[in-house]
Formats: sequence, structure tokens, C-alpha cells
Amino acid sequence: MVRTYERKTSRGCMPDVIRRAIDHYHTTEDGVKKTAALIDVPKTTLRRQLLKFKNLSAPQREKNVAGLPLGYTRHRQVFTDEQELALVKYLKDACDIYFGLCPIEVRVLAYQCAKQFDIPMPQSWSEKERAGADWFSGFMKRHKDCISIRTPEATSIGRATAFNRANIDDFFQKLGTVIDRYKFEAKDIWNVDETGVVTVQKPRKVVGPTGAKQVGSLVSSERGQLVTLCAAISADGRSVPPFFVFPRVKFSDHFLTGAPTGSKGSAHKSGWMTEENFPKFLEHFKHHVRPSKESPVLVLLDMY
Repeated sequence: MVRTYERKTSRGCMPDVIRRAIDHYHTTEDGVKKTAALIDVPKTTLRRQLLKFKNLSAPQREKNVAGLPLGYTRHRQVFTDEQELALVKYLKDACDIYFGLCPIEVRVLAYQCAKQFDIPMPQSWSEKERAGADWFSGFMKRHKDCISIRTPEATSIGRATAFNRANIDDFFQKLGTVIDRYKFEAKDIWNVDETGVVTVQKPRKVVGPTGAKQVGSLVSSERGQLVTLCAAISADGRSVPPFFVFPRVKFSDHFLTGAPTGSKGSAHKSGWMTEENFPKFLEHFKHHVRPSKESPVLVLLDMY
């Protein structure tokens, strides 16, 4: 596909000329040939346009002629202009909070949006589970005044989350706005955070011989494996059963033996919470809290 098309001819009639020819044909007794000669338009073009209004009344014809799309039609876009503007806003917001998306991630996001909202898309999108490079190139050109590909500056978490008056005031101003808008109560405000635990506990201090260089204590293994625990608690003290991420490729139910009632789990080879596991936690959270459009909840996340 040609990403940058340059028109090679000046063929075609101006839209206002075609509309003037259509009006002349319907308001006089001149035929197609005579009208085309008077207005200086190709008679085949005029005849093709007249067929579109063959069975319309005069008021309907005048209304449709005024908005008649003429000339070369624009290429078919997967998303509407409004949908693309919403996508641009999301990309800018993500960049503002230091989580900008690379081109590949933008293409994956576009595919996920099209799939979620049942928008017709090319077959290649479904096969590769991402938008095509041509779509991304066109998307960037259509919004070149708003977004561009940039090389981000490495920014530490400490600098990004600097504990200063400006950041604190901005956070609480936004928090207050959201709480006032949706009338949240204490039961509707949830704080979500995760922590890492290891499968080997730290040995307790023991009484041993003075002067010994090393004192041992038996454990299941010398180095434990990291298990991520994600928990949620509301402002009024209610909590959701924990969600575990185990350092395995596949999850098995026996991993949760002895866990608190209602606990759920998933697996990842690193034992960390990832973009594949977090939606599973959200389903777990939704199952216990049961939010809805009529009764929404506010979830506060720390550096997710």
C-alpha cells in the first residue's frame, strides 16, 4: 500500500460545478447533452450523478444536492475521527504519567479497541493481533500536530513521584473532584497495592556459642522464591481476599492450599504482576465488590 499518495492528474470536476449542472437540468427543459455543454462538464459524469436523484422529490433533491459528496473519496479509516481523537488523548495522558506507549504497543492497543467495540478491521489485524504498520503511519500523519515519536528521558520513580507540595496539592485536588462528582462514600473508595513475599521465612535469632563465626538454622531451601500478593481494602475497613501471582508458567489450584477463603491466583515465570495478570485481579475484585454503573467505586493504585 502506498503510504504517501500524490495525485498525478488534475482530472475531475469541481463539486460546485456539478451541483450547478444538476440544478440547471432540473429547473430547465434542457437535456443531459445540452446541460453538459452549457456548464462544461462531461455528460457521462452528469448522467451518473443525475441517477442518484432520479426518484426524489424537489425538496429532497435540493437537500441531497447540497451535501452531495463529489470528487475523489477519502480512504477508508478503521476508526472515526472522534475515536482517533480519543485514542490521541489516551496516548498523551499515558505519556504525562511516564507510561508512554511505543509504536508496537499503540498498534496492539488499536487492535484491542477495534475488537472490543466490534469495529470492522482488516483480516491481518486479527491474524497478528495488532494494527498494521500502514495504519500506524497514517494515524501519525493525521495527528502530526498533536503527537510524534519521541525518545523519552530516563526518569527515576523518586523524581516522578517527588513528595512536594505541588504534586500533593494536584493529587488531592483531582481526588476531591472525582469524589464530589460521583458522591463516593467510604465504602466506595478502595486502595489496591501489592507486596512481595518469599517462600522461605527469615530465621529467628537463637542462642548459640560465643565466638562462632556462623550459626545455621534449617529451612526448606536457602533461597526462597518470590510470590506477589495483591490486596484491596476499602476506606471503611472491608477487604477483598488476596490475589497471588506464583513464579510458575502454569497455575494449579493446589497452589492456594491453606490460603484465605476466596483467594485467587495466577502464574507468571517471574512471579510479578504483569499486564496479563492484572485483568484477572480486576475480575477477582469485581466478583467480590460488584461495582456497576449505578453504584461505581473508586480504586486508588500506587504506581501501576
